Amino acid sequence: MKHSTFIISNMDCPTEEALIRKRLGAVQGIGDLAFNLIDRRLTVAHTLDDEQPIHDALREIGMKSQPEGGSNCEADTPAVSRKMWVMMAVAGVAALSAEILAWTGTAENSPAVIALALFSIATVGSSTLKKGWIALKTFTLNINFLMCVAVIGAVAIGEWPEAAVVIFLFALAELIETLSLERAKNAIRGLMAMTPETATVRLDSGEWHEVAASDVQVGQTVRVKPGERIPLDGVVTVGSSSVNQAPITGESIPVAKVAGDPVFAGTLNERGMLEFRVTANKGNTTLARIIRSVQEAQGQRAPTQRFVDQFARYYTPAVVVFAVLVAAVPPLLFGAAFEPWFYKALIMLVIACPCALVISTPVTVVSGLAAAARLGILVKGGVHLENGRLIKVVALDKTGTLTHGKPVVTDVIPLVEQATDALLQLAASVDAHSEHPVAAAITSAWQTSADGSPRLLLPITSFESLTGRGAKAVIDGQLYYVSNHRQVEELGICGLHVEEVLMRLEEEGKTAVVLSTKNVPLCVIGVADTVREHSAEAIRQLHALGVVSVMLTGDNQTTASAIAAQVGIDDARGNLLPEEKLAVIDDLIRRYGKVGMVGDGINDAPALAKASIGFAMGTAGTDTAIETADVALMDDDLRKLPHFIQLSCDTSRVLRQNITLAIGIKAIFFVLALAGKATLWMAVFADMGASLIVVFNGMRLLKVTGATNK
Repeated sequence: MKHSTFIISNMDCPTEEALIRKRLGAVQGIGDLAFNLIDRRLTVAHTLDDEQPIHDALREIGMKSQPEGGSNCEADTPAVSRKMWVMMAVAGVAALSAEILAWTGTAENSPAVIALALFSIATVGSSTLKKGWIALKTFTLNINFLMCVAVIGAVAIGEWPEAAVVIFLFALAELIETLSLERAKNAIRGLMAMTPETATVRLDSGEWHEVAASDVQVGQTVRVKPGERIPLDGVVTVGSSSVNQAPITGESIPVAKVAGDPVFAGTLNERGMLEFRVTANKGNTTLARIIRSVQEAQGQRAPTQRFVDQFARYYTPAVVVFAVLVAAVPPLLFGAAFEPWFYKALIMLVIACPCALVISTPVTVVSGLAAAARLGILVKGGVHLENGRLIKVVALDKTGTLTHGKPVVTDVIPLVEQATDALLQLAASVDAHSEHPVAAAITSAWQTSADGSPRLLLPITSFESLTGRGAKAVIDGQLYYVSNHRQVEELGICGLHVEEVLMRLEEEGKTAVVLSTKNVPLCVIGVADTVREHSAEAIRQLHALGVVSVMLTGDNQTTASAIAAQVGIDDARGNLLPEEKLAVIDDLIRRYGKVGMVGDGINDAPALAKASIGFAMGTAGTDTAIETADVALMDDDLRKLPHFIQLSCDTSRVLRQNITLAIGIKAIFFVLALAGKATLWMAVFADMGASLIVVFNGMRLLKVTGATNK
């Protein structure tokens, strides 16, 4: 099965989607259709040798299609041209003039009124009439067909001015709705525009030359001056600066960058000159993957959207049947005058199309997805955005999620009369040849001085790694051990004081090691994976939202309990293997229903997959996490998790508001129509007005900046 993507310049409404589905569904060899109304993209799964039958079928129903990326692609042309506004103004003046003449006593079927009305209808109504004819040929009940029936019906009973006003208001409302949807589309375009089109690259000769960013290869060196945006992902090789990473991570404070640090396309270099080695070409940068994921997410219907689509499928035919009964039953069965009841039926047809109801959901969901992306939260579909509010409990991995995932020295406690620095230097010199993370932390603690000056390690001989116990080496003829609790006991030097210090550090959730000779303990060193500075605040925000927190870790229960107490976790589970974490998630789902799981996106993959929503933590630049997680938090700030849940609550609330508005306005006008208090132009104004209201209401989500209480 092949997949072809087309840009359809006049497809921006569920009306067109339904028409296309019906027409292409009848073409042999065409499978699934995926619509992105905001970007006017249609992806067709098919087995055809040639795409021409697809173009031909679309042309039959008035759709202008081009292959995505084609030279004549109209996806980026202005939504509304100046010519359209001029035509709208002229048609409006003509329709209003016809109405004024009728109000001032001129007969509605006089030549002057009819001429003005026909001119207005021809100027802005030809497209609607053409679409209505196509709808009739394809037996499709859409707004264009219903509007044509209303206009022709108004003309048939001599309401020429009203027919002109109706078609003008409909065309004007469609124009404004197009502009409104264009604004939602621009939220994604704004992300795309952040990446520069050119990059300054170092050539083999050593010279710097500006080339198209798309031509830069992985491994080449790029230079970025202060005030310029970074064109591609890479790793800094020369220079230091501060970089505004808000487009990627949502961080409002610039991040310091030095050699070895990653940089991302679309971010702003603020102060110093940077040179970096490119790690991803233009189409595979972190920002490009974010944009691609958000665009793909638009095609995944949220639960509310699926409900609305099903509702609309039965609602419109039911209303049309009801309108026909209103027009026919009173005159035929009760001898009522035909014209008033026919007019009421026309009003019902105008407000019958569920356009406002159907368009409200995709606009709201896309706005929520774009708002999340601005906050550094990548949501892989509207279903996750809407279901986030249902999460009752969040399970969190410890290492790399609540903590930094990198052990550091927290304590150096001398046991003899010797300077702390001298003791740390001895331990670091022994551990410098070990690959254990604790040993690396001790070595780094010594070599990283406060003033940045280098600190030397002592020369050693006879180094030996003691598996599961520590390491030993000879320095200046003296044998030194860096040992864990077990090794200290085996050496027979774990006296009461040493035991007391070791137990205290372990109760604090730290790994404790002892520097000693064969007979004398010299100092105890505490090493811990430190808690992220925002973890406690994130847990408090989750609790404020009514969400229970559970920590899952492979560390011992003492360490788990200590970290949990430090950040305010409700329930800490230690000594868990990956399959045991999976069992815990199963149990939580049975007890609470919707469960979120936060991990690094790779090691916790089984638990992430099992959870109702899997959150990948700290994933800037990580392909695997972005591709596999339901939601990716694009930096190491756990506060984005409650932000996401709050945004989900906001999105759900706006969806409910829009559905209530769309149905409520129609219900009111049905009553007014039956009571004889509504006119055709009022019905058009109400129907299109409802569409605009729900569109603008949905786009309010673009202004979301953070979490508040539920």
